[in-house]
Amino acid sequence: MEQLAEFISNHALLVITFVALSGALIWNIFFDPVNKAAVDALQSTALINHNDGIMVDVRSIAEFNKGHVVNAINIPLNGFAKQMQQLEKYKDKPIIVACRSGSRSAMACKMLMKAGFRDVHNLRGGMMAWQSAGLPIKRK
Repeated sequence: MEQLAEFISNHALLVITFVALSGALIWNIFFDPVNKAAVDALQSTALINHNDGIMVDVRSIAEFNKGHVVNAINIPLNGFAKQMQQLEKYKDKPIIVACRSGSRSAMACKMLMKAGFRDVHNLRGGMMAWQSAGLPIKRK
């Protein structure tokens, strides 16, 4: 116990940084609404097939054309805030947002939640997880 107290007093900045980062990580995992609403590829297919869910792909047009979920709507993240009104007619349906790996789509999910969309889900792992699960994609 003495060694711990000595370590903390000698390395206060390091300990404070560790505690802050640990707290942020715990917040992100357990309390962030986007992480709570994340779904994997199989769960998203259930939302699409059984609950009339809509897939929104926020990748660039070039990425989208290389392969996307059938019937997905492409709204690139760089213009997402301005084009979000396209989704108003789906406000009462589950919306699954996808990108390549799941990070860009998390930002889009936050924008949708702020705009009043209630049933928003981030595709955990993005299109990489979708393809890894062996689910079909459409190429233009």
